[in-house]
Amino acid sequence: GVLLLVLSFVLLYRHVFEKLIHDWYYDDNYSHGFLTIPLAFYQAWERREKFAATVNRPAWFGLVVVVGSLMVLMAGILGAELFLTRISIVGTLAGSALFLFGWQRLRVLVFPLGVLLLMIPLPAIIFNQIAFPLQILASRVGEFTLSSVEIPVLREGNVLILANTTLEVAEACSGIRSLVSLLTLGIMFGYFTDQRTWVRVLIALSTIPIAIIANAARVAGTGMAASRYGPQAAEGFLHESAGMMVFVVAFLLMIAVQRVLLRLAPPSPPLTVTS
Repeated sequence: GVLLLVLSFVLLYRHVFEKLIHDWYYDDNYSHGFLTIPLAFYQAWERREKFAATVNRPAWFGLVVVVGSLMVLMAGILGAELFLTRISIVGTLAGSALFLFGWQRLRVLVFPLGVLLLMIPLPAIIFNQIAFPLQILASRVGEFTLSSVEIPVLREGNVLILANTTLEVAEACSGIRSLVSLLTLGIMFGYFTDQRTWVRVLIALSTIPIAIIANAARVAGTGMAASRYGPQAAEGFLHESAGMMVFVVAFLLMIAVQRVLLRLAPPSPPLTVTS
């Protein structure tokens, strides 16, 4: 019965996954999507003993959730709305687990199911609402930094005009790419390094300001390099290398946050029972 359900799920969502994998491969903002499914499977497997020890009490409401998710899938297909078709994946899985195993066992699987949400690209309208303010913020920080080191600069929106070149803080340089990837990494890092929920949440949330600050520093550094060495410093290999280096620095800052939290609030030692 379970095998039949799995095969039905694969056939039903085959085209959705094909398009999703295409986006992971060609959209650098969501290349981390390839890691989310293996990680979700690992986290579900890690909970296998707790899952087995939990009461199995199937709930008919799960069938309602599955039907609702399939309606969302159909609405997404008919309306050519990719986000709806993809979000229905998680709804169908959650509803199936609820229908087969009940609320208590579903609760055990909440985190792995939540991780699957990270594989779904944001709708364009929401993505742009986040990306554009980040572009402006990075541009302003770049302008402030360049002015602070006495490099003449004029900012017009997200364009920095220098004496020898003009730099545009494009969407790819807004920091949204590093923000999405670093947030995913922060959730995984917190999960594997600490058992306390509040610490995991703080580590994940810390990635947001870290990504914004790191990207703003990258824009400022690119402006300095372009002012000194010309526009070629803001293009090609040097530009891509700077992006990779900034991401590494951001990851190290995230580790530093985890170390600080560990020092400020070390985990309680396990209780020992003496006879």
